[in-house]
Amino acid sequence: MSVNQQAHAGPPYGQPQPGYQGYQQPAYGGQSLPGVPQSQYGAYNGPMPGYQQPVPPQGSLRAPPTSGAPPPASGASHPSGHLAYSQFEHGDVQNGIPASAAPMQRPPAPQPFLPGSAPTPVSQISTFQQYGPPPGSVQQLRNHMAGMTIGGTAASAPPPAGLGYGAPRPPAMPGPPLPGQTVPAPPSSQPNHVSSPPPPPPPSTMAGLHPGPPMSGLHGPPPPTHPPQPGYQMQQNGSFGQMRGPQPNYGGAYPGAPNYGSPPGPPPPPKRLDPDSIPSPIQVIEDDRNNRGSEPFVTGVRGQVPPLVTTNFLVKDQGNASPRYIRCTSYNIPCTSDMAKQSQVPLAAVIKPLAALPPEETLPYLVDHGESGPVRCNRCKAYMCPFMQFIEGGRRFQCCFCSCVTEVPPHYFQHLDHTGKRVDYYDRPELSLGSYEFLATVDYCKNNKFPSPPAFIFMIDVSYNAVKSGLVRLICEELKSLLDYLPREGNMEESAIRVGFVTYNKVLHFYNVKSSLAQPQMMVVSDVADMFVPLLDGFLVNVNESRTVIASLLDQIPEMFADTRETETVFAPVIQAGLEALKAAECAGKLFIFHTSLPIAEAPGKLKNRDDRKLINTDKEKTLFQPQTSFYNNLAKDCVAQGCCVDLFLFPNQYLDVATLGVVPYQTGGSIYKYAYFQLETDQYRFLNDLRRDVQKEVGFDAVMRVRTSTGIRATDFFGAFYMSNTTDVEMAGLDCDKTITVEFKHDDKLSEDSGALLQCALLYTSCAGQRRLRIHNLSLNCCTQLADLYRNCETDTLINYLAKYAYRGVLSSPVKTVRDALINQCAQILACYRKNCASPSSAGQLILPECMKLLPVYLNCVLKSDVLQPGPEATTDDRAYIRQLVTSMDVAETNVFFYPRLLPLTKADVDSDSLPAAIRNSEERLSKGDIYLLENGLNIFVWVGVSVQQSLIQNLFGVSSFSQISNALSTLPVLENPFSKKVRSIVDMLQGQRSRYMKLIIVKQEDKLEMLFKHFLVEDKSLSGGASYVDFLCHMHKEIRQLLS
Repeated sequence: MSVNQQAHAGPPYGQPQPGYQGYQQPAYGGQSLPGVPQSQYGAYNGPMPGYQQPVPPQGSLRAPPTSGAPPPASGASHPSGHLAYSQFEHGDVQNGIPASAAPMQRPPAPQPFLPGSAPTPVSQISTFQQYGPPPGSVQQLRNHMAGMTIGGTAASAPPPAGLGYGAPRPPAMPGPPLPGQTVPAPPSSQPNHVSSPPPPPPPSTMAGLHPGPPMSGLHGPPPPTHPPQPGYQMQQNGSFGQMRGPQPNYGGAYPGAPNYGSPPGPPPPPKRLDPDSIPSPIQVIEDDRNNRGSEPFVTGVRGQVPPLVTTNFLVKDQGNASPRYIRCTSYNIPCTSDMAKQSQVPLAAVIKPLAALPPEETLPYLVDHGESGPVRCNRCKAYMCPFMQFIEGGRRFQCCFCSCVTEVPPHYFQHLDHTGKRVDYYDRPELSLGSYEFLATVDYCKNNKFPSPPAFIFMIDVSYNAVKSGLVRLICEELKSLLDYLPREGNMEESAIRVGFVTYNKVLHFYNVKSSLAQPQMMVVSDVADMFVPLLDGFLVNVNESRTVIASLLDQIPEMFADTRETETVFAPVIQAGLEALKAAECAGKLFIFHTSLPIAEAPGKLKNRDDRKLINTDKEKTLFQPQTSFYNNLAKDCVAQGCCVDLFLFPNQYLDVATLGVVPYQTGGSIYKYAYFQLETDQYRFLNDLRRDVQKEVGFDAVMRVRTSTGIRATDFFGAFYMSNTTDVEMAGLDCDKTITVEFKHDDKLSEDSGALLQCALLYTSCAGQRRLRIHNLSLNCCTQLADLYRNCETDTLINYLAKYAYRGVLSSPVKTVRDALINQCAQILACYRKNCASPSSAGQLILPECMKLLPVYLNCVLKSDVLQPGPEATTDDRAYIRQLVTSMDVAETNVFFYPRLLPLTKADVDSDSLPAAIRNSEERLSKGDIYLLENGLNIFVWVGVSVQQSLIQNLFGVSSFSQISNALSTLPVLENPFSKKVRSIVDMLQGQRSRYMKLIIVKQEDKLEMLFKHFLVEDKSLSGGASYVDFLCHMHKEIRQLLS
């Protein structure tokens, strides 16, 4: 499915844009000039037709995302019209060909900096640490960006994904400064552009390319014949692309920036960089789909970079684990730690040990070696795998991880063929495949005895809010049918999982549902300070045996509590009760807790309301992400020891401290689901879908994971939902098919190009039938002595997944600004190292990016603008804590769409085909008011309806006759019998099927109050909370890189 032609296909890169030649621009207040087509939304800085803005920041017309929605997640770009040198002031952000009229000839020898692009002296910079030195020559900046080059010929990477949650944001308040900024106001006499713009360059520079290094693509219309060469040059056509209105100051949040509707002030700034000429996530995704989607990805070769996560492809396991299980930030790693430090590219693997596979691929084979168990290396205990070397006629093997030689057990002996391979190579999964499972022996079990099948305990809050909202009745009704779908091993008739039920408010109610009873019995424990389970027999039961008693209980619960007046709840004792029940039954299991409010009743783990927005952007902001008591950390530790995993469903109407309540789910490998202001009509469908999937999905219990590496590197850091009691073992009470663990590696010795590097991830877990198993994933990587090889084999999506998790952990201990600065600095170092060591010599004014990292700036900007790192006024403290925990165990495909959402023009969909319409870039200027668009980010699906959409389309999709009658309250699209309705509903169903959570459907009408929330996800635009647009951020990165190089 093509995600990549843009909806409004702008003219080809680097060509003068029709109607915007020269410097004509709409004047300040948005009045258009003759000859300049009116943009859909009025001029970029003009008032938006239809609503008067409270002086928001200048720049793209999105009001500054404030805080409810995550700040545009990905690089918000100013609408394509202006390269606001906005936040990154235009001083010397030199970004293009040096300022001379005729195309520059590249000097014969590499010259560090051309006269037009001298780096700003450091002393100047300290005065205004916005993005960039004080306004200097605008021409320089323009010239600067003109020569952007993207170098290297490795596969390019897909985009990340956008955040979603939160309420519509109001027009902005001054956004927090971006990292690295202090915010002295720019002198008010100089509203971010110099007083007299330089004259337009003569036509010769319009499409004037430097003869500089041969670059792969963007010269004018990309010449089809160009072989991709080390870089692609972002060449500006003198006029810097389409112009839309002047570009006032960065977020407008800074004093001195002109207002939206202000009278024309000083002369308009020069044209801004054309967004069509900078790297497009959509294009990269589309190219990868076309180039790599048709052939299966065969894993037999060491160090192969897989297709992007956005490409549909089949995997054939021939000795390395599928990218569905493991993805790396680079598939060719530096031989020495010095080289790794120089490049600053983090070496990390994102591992999803129990990932679900598409039906066409085979699940890992289960190997049973009988009582002797799996064959392992004597020294490092690595498991038998395809990289072990058999010697001495097959009697011994040399470990590929530590080189130790081990005797082959007699029962495992086999002769070698003439190549040194065992003759049973293809009959044994552990010798020929990258992923497989071993049946574990009793030595791998707790207390040296095989585990019992796990149990599920459903724990329902029956306080006033839960009953009044209809939630209790809804859960009880759903459980009646859902209990027939508990997970089971492939060929089993029924699930081995036993179930139990608890309700609670200030006290706990346990239920005896033994099959021999005529009616369930309730037992109340009111001493919550010393929790115990009042019954053993009859609490955990087999669903089929106790079916009638369970059905009777689920009918009675809503009636029993129908008239409750109890508003207070406890929380920690609920987890303790479930834990004690599992201990008594001597089994692992999962608690499903349905909870509505801050636990303020007297009990262990009681919490107080400590929500305080005034802490944002202060050194104490980190406390908002930390639990308010260590009680829950200790409780989590006890849960992990028992194999008690907690899944938490939250239904808050106000603050309930997700940062603290989430500790136990997080450290036990569980999940948190949050339905703020839950309403039965609109939210029940989403909640029930999440609950069904959560109960039914594949899950392992009592899991321990260890990652072994070959000599030279070792695993040093881990990110995800788990607990660690030592430095090597990742412990999870539960691990499901959606959870990932991200592992960072560091050098502890030299590596060799010949032998490469190996990873082996071993996961010991109990299956849902109570079988103890080992799942093994192996991966071999190349090693390099040349930096160019490293940069040619990186995977930007995995890199962003790692960087986001690293940053989201950083906010627990450092001020958010420090975390943001560190991210920007690390990425600037990565790109500066490439520029210095791998790119062809060229003018310092050119931005040169590695081919497979050309999307790093746009994606990094999305991470910086996410609500965790840059909240707008609407993002609640709970939203931020929730997103922080969610992202920490996301896989690469999920972070991809979360940070850079997918935007589809529904009106362009072909109703007769199964394919999706081609995606377009996340910017408001790509939207047309005559069309309907869908935006998804893994948590929400927005359907945006333009104000001029044809009445027939509105009738076909919504079943109403006019735009004004469309209801914002719809939570599902009406089922109408016409091709357009069927097509759109099938697209929504298809997207829902690809995500691990059921996405909330939000209908947004253009110029409606919800549009603020929607615009928050147009991540290439400037955000309301002060986040830079993509174009501006690219200029800023260029400046940072040039400072590092100078």
